Amino acid sequence: MLMNPYKLKKINTHDHERCIMVLLFPSYTFTPSCAEVSITKTKNFTYNLLVGATNNFHRSNKIGRGGFGTVYKGVLKNGREVAVKVLSAESKQGEREFMTEIDTISNVKHPNLVELLGCCVYGHNRILVYEYLENSSIDRALLGFRKSLKLEWEKRSAICMGTARGLAYLHEELVPHIVHRDIKASNILLDEDLQPKIGDFGLAKLFPDNITHISTKIAGTTGYLAPEYVLGGQLTLKADVYSFGVLTLEVVSGRSSGNTNYGGGGKLLMEWAWELYEEGKLLDLVDPELEEFPKDEVIKYMKVALFCAQANASRRPLMSQVTEMLSRNVRLNEDQLTPPGFFEGPSQKSGMVSKNKSSDTSTSHQMSSFPITTTEVSPR
Repeated sequence: MLMNPYKLKKINTHDHERCIMVLLFPSYTFTPSCAEVSITKTKNFTYNLLVGATNNFHRSNKIGRGGFGTVYKGVLKNGREVAVKVLSAESKQGEREFMTEIDTISNVKHPNLVELLGCCVYGHNRILVYEYLENSSIDRALLGFRKSLKLEWEKRSAICMGTARGLAYLHEELVPHIVHRDIKASNILLDEDLQPKIGDFGLAKLFPDNITHISTKIAGTTGYLAPEYVLGGQLTLKADVYSFGVLTLEVVSGRSSGNTNYGGGGKLLMEWAWELYEEGKLLDLVDPELEEFPKDEVIKYMKVALFCAQANASRRPLMSQVTEMLSRNVRLNEDQLTPPGFFEGPSQKSGMVSKNKSSDTSTSHQMSSFPITTTEVSPR
C-alpha cells in the first residue's frame, strides 16, 4: 500500500541503499521502508476509441510535442477530457515488455504526479492516455513572452513544494525508485487549482538510451541537465535534484533556463544566480511581475535551488530534505553551500563557477547527518 505522500518518512542512508539494491538486484530481500507499487492491470483503450476522441489525431487537437512523442487533447464518450500521448517510433519494445512497464507506471499514484489512465497497443503504435490538466505546463503558464497566467508568490511556492514532494515520492518512497531524467518546466503540469503534477515519469525506460530525447535533442533541455550526466553519463537521483534546482529558479524568476543571455550576456540562469548570490543581490533575479512577496522566503527558495545544483552531486540534498529546506520553520546552513556545476551546450565547455564569498556560520544544530541540510530555527 502506498504511503501518505504528505507524511513523507525520512529514509536514512541504510534504508535508501536497500531501495537501490532492490532496483539493481530484484531478488534482494529486505524489510520494506519504502512504498512498494502493487500492480494491477492497466486499462486498455481501443485505437478506434482514441481516433474518435482526438478527431483522428487532428492537428487542431495537438497540445504538445516532446522527445517521447506527440500529445493530443481528447474527449471520451463519457465526456471526460484526456491527454493522449502517441509515443515516438523509437519505442521499439515488444507488447509484453511495454505492458509490463506501463502496468508499473499506471499504479504509481500521488497528488503531484500526472495520472496514467490507460494505454493502447495497435500494430506498431504505442499510445498512453493521461488525465487532462487544463492549465497546461509551467513553461506556458509562467515562462517566455506569452505567459498565460499571472502567479503570485503563494502559488509559485506551492508549485515548487508540490514538485519537490512528487520527486521525493518517486526517489525515496517507491520500490524500485524512479529517476525521472527530464525534470523541466514543460513536464510540470498545473491542475485547475494550480497544483503541480509531474508528467512523463517512468517513460525513459521505454526508449533505448542512445536514442532518447536526452541524447539526441540535448539543446532542448541543456539548461536542466546535471553536468555529470551530460559529460559522463552518470544517471542518479541527484541528476533530478539538479534539474529541480534549475526549475525552482525559473519559477521564482519567470525566466527560462533555455536562454544563455543573462547577467549582461553569455550566462546561463544558474550561472547568473550564483553570481548574484556572491554579490548579495539575489533579489535581482525575482520576476518583475511579482509585486509583493516575502523577501526572506523568496531568497531562501533561490538558495535551496543553489544547494540542489552544486557541482559535486554527492553534496546535493535528497528531495525529502529539499522539502524540509523549503519549509518555513527551517533555515539554511550556507557554510556548506558550494558552487554549482553547469553545462552550456554540446559545442561549449562545461564548468563550475568560483566561490569567493564566505557565508556566515550557523549556530543552530543540524537536523540531519547529510552534509547539506537545514538547521532548525529556535522559536521566538
